[in-house]
Amino acid sequence: MTGPDLWSYNEIAAHIQVRPDTVRSYRKQGVLPPPDRTIGGRPYWYPDTIRTWVANRPGNRHRSR
Repeated sequence: MTGPDLWSYNEIAAHIQVRPDTVRSYRKQGVLPPPDRTIGGRPYWYPDTIRTWVANRPGNRHRSR
């Protein structure tokens, strides 16, 4: 369990409404920011890191949240 302070692929996927495999693909392509922490070999991000990334993603200008 990562707790409320860190997001895994699953939480990121839920936040941007895609499948976890899509988020993994984003990371592999270098689209996702580097993880804030790695625990047991698994990457995790702070929610604010992902929110900032989402806000600055190309094409996000016309999306409403």
